Amino acid sequence: MDVRDKLYIDGAWVAPGSTETVEVIDSATEEVIGTVPLGTAADVDAAVRAARAAFDEWSQVSVSERTKSTSRIAEALGARMGEIGELIAREVGMPLSLSMLIQAGLPISTFQSMADLAEQITWEERVGNSLVVREPVGVVGAITPWNYPLHQIAAKVAPALAAGCTIVLKPSHVAPLSAFLLADVIHDVGLPPGVFNLVSGPGPVVGEAIAAHPGVDMVSFTGSTRAGRRVSEVASQTVKRVALELGGKSANVILEDADLPKAVATGVTMCFLNSGQTCSALTRMVVPRSRLAEVEEIAIREAESTTPGNPFAEGTRIGPLVSAVQRDRVRSYIQKGIDEGAKLLTGGAEPPEGLDTGFYVRPTVFSEVTSDMTIAQEEIFGPVLSILPYDTEDEAIAIANDSAYGLAGAVWAGDPERAKQVARRIRTGQVDINGGSFNPLAPFGGFKQSGHGRELGRFGLEEFLEIKSLQL
Repeated sequence: MDVRDKLYIDGAWVAPGSTETVEVIDSATEEVIGTVPLGTAADVDAAVRAARAAFDEWSQVSVSERTKSTSRIAEALGARMGEIGELIAREVGMPLSLSMLIQAGLPISTFQSMADLAEQITWEERVGNSLVVREPVGVVGAITPWNYPLHQIAAKVAPALAAGCTIVLKPSHVAPLSAFLLADVIHDVGLPPGVFNLVSGPGPVVGEAIAAHPGVDMVSFTGSTRAGRRVSEVASQTVKRVALELGGKSANVILEDADLPKAVATGVTMCFLNSGQTCSALTRMVVPRSRLAEVEEIAIREAESTTPGNPFAEGTRIGPLVSAVQRDRVRSYIQKGIDEGAKLLTGGAEPPEGLDTGFYVRPTVFSEVTSDMTIAQEEIFGPVLSILPYDTEDEAIAIANDSAYGLAGAVWAGDPERAKQVARRIRTGQVDINGGSFNPLAPFGGFKQSGHGRELGRFGLEEFLEIKSLQL
């Protein structure tokens, strides 16, 4: 049991303004593995005031000193990598081997990369008779989700720190324990009081208080599009900067001359990663109608080999979902697909055999899906793949773009240049070409209702900078 009863504000662990707590549940066993406090608007106010007071000094600390701090955080997280991987495997359900690589590995690399990138920023330049300087935006409110809990925190906290900002973090109360571990690390590293503050609690209370607070200069939010709209609405009253990384319904466009077995098998894997609890998951597979039968055969074989199991069992490829609420939501979408006439190839809404405990869902594949179906338009956030056939390349691109979202996508083709031409016509923030791997230094973010702003790499660091002109 990891029992947390205090918030981290102004360099110290302090009692929250409320005695309410929330239990953290092991997604595979349904056992309580920890508790965290539910903060209040008064706690947010205290955290913002601490961050505001610390900003004047932290923003003037040299870039080299700030990058030393982010490097020390990376090193300290690296020393606890095994603990982080196991903790998030329990909270979220990702198989341990993947959790070590992704859930623990990516945050470490992000803190280190931001230390390196801050040294490469052009902090000032001459433009005619002006000196153009880059300065930290100020106090940042960071609101993060549960699916990649520490990675999403690192994508905001690391660049904000390197830029010279101070931070008030609200992690998801569904998977919050790694955020408290990070606060322990930051405390031990010795950041000045008030530079980093942690207030856990529900979005409608803590999240709204952060977005509304006049002492917060910027809100960086990752979560659902519905919640992102609310953050924007609340933040607009004080005209603060807002960066949003929201939902997705990403299309995997497979062209006629693609390596079909590789494209389909990889596509199924990328749809089911983290049990489908990935905003950039390739949940729509857009395939040539002439090869639909081949695609279905490969997809069935791949999905049925992805049997759900305990995240700590050797060889497990897919674990449970994060909560009972999420499990029931995904099962309802599967039933909706059946009811609307999609062709169920494998899986279904019934619980997986032999897994009565834990928040498990059958890996599910639908075919003959059309763009007007609910499962083709709404973000399911579970291991559910929709296969949509097309007759022409233009139709394939139109299907890919027939979404309110624009976060990610993929294109497969025998000719890489042709794949890149198609990728340029897809309205999303990133597109994988023939299985191109995730690049943590490339900008990550979306078009349309997937949000605005970019995270990771140099572009993610620049989100936390303001530009000032000094006329000489």
